Amino acid sequence: MVKTQPAVLAASLEKTMKPKIKIFQDLGFSANDIAQIISNDPSSLYRSADNRFTPSLSVLKRFLGSSAEVARVLKISGWFLKLDLKKTLVPNIEFLKGCGVGMDQIVKQIYNFPRFLLHRPEDMKKFVKKVDEMGTSRSSRLFIHAVRVISSMTDENWELKLKHFSDLGFSEDDILKMFKKSPPVFAVSQRKLKEVKEVLLATEKYDISCIVNDPTSFVCSVEKKIKPRMQVLGILDSRNLIKKWPSLATITRMPESKFLEKFVQPYLNEVGEVYMPTSALNSKRNMKIGIK
Repeated sequence: MVKTQPAVLAASLEKTMKPKIKIFQDLGFSANDIAQIISNDPSSLYRSADNRFTPSLSVLKRFLGSSAEVARVLKISGWFLKLDLKKTLVPNIEFLKGCGVGMDQIVKQIYNFPRFLLHRPEDMKKFVKKVDEMGTSRSSRLFIHAVRVISSMTDENWELKLKHFSDLGFSEDDILKMFKKSPPVFAVSQRKLKEVKEVLLATEKYDISCIVNDPTSFVCSVEKKIKPRMQVLGILDSRNLIKKWPSLATITRMPESKFLEKFVQPYLNEVGEVYMPTSALNSKRNMKIGIK
């Protein structure tokens, strides 16, 4: 605490710190939870207004259901204790519910992107309006993800992102289609978007339309997933060991265990050294020759 927020030493122990710790205790927070919350963000202990502290905890408990879940969120972000949740979180949640977003999805956003729901309500309405204009249906489970992505960028940065997709060869219709299919793709860096496109097109097995139909490829790791899998498939294809080159969705969505089972383990002599992790490869070989 002192390393990150030296000013905590100037806070009044009796008037500021002890009362707030007692609020945590009265709401059922464990000593360990209190210690982690405070050490992660000491400023919330001595800067949060007294008339905001208790109401904020109560609001979070109402939405999350228990003190344990509130503690889990506060360990991630202390912003919930710095803002007036009745003027930010509460109206934003009610607005999104009115748009058809389920509470289960909203709660996931609180955990995964805590600051998303702390925007000003008037800004949240602007984000939703832009998503509506992009054509994403409010009934889609991707709707809230689209709103969150839009909220993460300024108008200028959003226009730059659209221009970058255009510069990569995607048409306006392509861009709209990808946004509807996978909004998180639009939070990916320009460098990675370019790299993924180049790697996929270099195989001569996929074209722009394949990427548009499965834009999730943009969020995959190039070095850990796309390149290794492409290398394996390239070897198998060159030796006529696969009848048909798999779809891009297979490359991007197939779990590691399934990919190993289908494309690696049956062809260990050909691709084992290329793809299989050393420990897994040794284990597999040992099993084949009876070594335990």
